[in-house]
Amino acid sequence: MARKKQSGGGTPATTVLTSAGVAFTVHEYDHDARTDSYGGEAAEAMGVAPERVFKTLFADIDGALVVGVVPVSGQLDLKALARAVEGRKAAMADPKAAERATGYVVGGISPLGQRKAHPTVVDDSALDHDTVFVSAGRRGMEVELSPAELVRLTAARVRRIRKG
Repeated sequence: MARKKQSGGGTPATTVLTSAGVAFTVHEYDHDARTDSYGGEAAEAMGVAPERVFKTLFADIDGALVVGVVPVSGQLDLKALARAVEGRKAAMADPKAAERATGYVVGGISPLGQRKAHPTVVDDSALDHDTVFVSAGRRGMEVELSPAELVRLTAARVRRIRKG
């Protein structure tokens, strides 16, 4: 069962949000280490439609790390992500490379508060919602915020990057 907390510190992602004066809510839930779908687990634990919960994925586009933020109900379209950043060759990034680049662990990688800013593309479906959920930087912890603020704080491009 998810527990709501008022906005505050705790991770680099929440620190970024607090420093920027952005309204957000932290949602925590008991993470099951046996899960094979971190985003699906988050949506279920919080009782939120999977279309509103977004996962942060890293791809290697022409040798550079690029962030794709897509709903947990779908999959990342690597070709669409590459086109969005004017790249050609795309593959999923090595999870260890994503962890090193962000300071977060897989299953808790947030698009916010990464060690270094990376080109980011948010799927256009995020704009269909008043608020969306992304990882707060820890497994079992999500932040709810407006998609416009997510886009602004990550300097993201908004494109359709989900399959289907």
